[in-house]
Amino acid sequence: MTDILWLVIRMVGGLLATACILRALAYRFHLSPHNPISQFVNAVTDWIVKPLRRVLPPSRSNDWASVLAAAVLALVIAIIYMLLLGRMPMPGFVLLMAASMLIEWVLYLMIGMLILQAVLSWVNPHAPIAPTINQLTHPFLAPIRKIVPLIGGVDLSPMVLLLIIYVLLEFVQMTIFRLAPYLA
Repeated sequence: MTDILWLVIRMVGGLLATACILRALAYRFHLSPHNPISQFVNAVTDWIVKPLRRVLPPSRSNDWASVLAAAVLALVIAIIYMLLLGRMPMPGFVLLMAASMLIEWVLYLMIGMLILQAVLSWVNPHAPIAPTINQLTHPFLAPIRKIVPLIGGVDLSPMVLLLIIYVLLEFVQMTIFRLAPYLA
């Protein structure tokens, strides 16, 4: 029963934190607040971001309250994990676990956006959501596009970025695996 509860908590918490990260990206890359993705993400995350904005207002280019909200959610999930194990939450382990979850959520969000962008480019490049996804992924793909040329008219930069993301995911997981015994 504990495994199922943990799965539900991690899934719901991860989706909320990922929505907060997406909200921060939307702010950073100046997505229109009238965009359906922005409206959905704002509606889902307002309950945690708006109170934090009173303490931490957004800067010109960053929505720090959304980033903090994602970090707080990661910390809460890490503490719940320790409590479900029947252990006293150890600060070092909780911080390490929260940081790893946050990094993984950011990387998985990028993977999801890249896959969605690829599917849309094949199926319906003029879909209403396509410009939004392009606007969110372009800053990450632009540096790679400067290095990797088109091959036969095919843009391989999303594949290169996916490879980089998977290497980063593996690095994060190896690091956590190596550090966890020292902090638990």
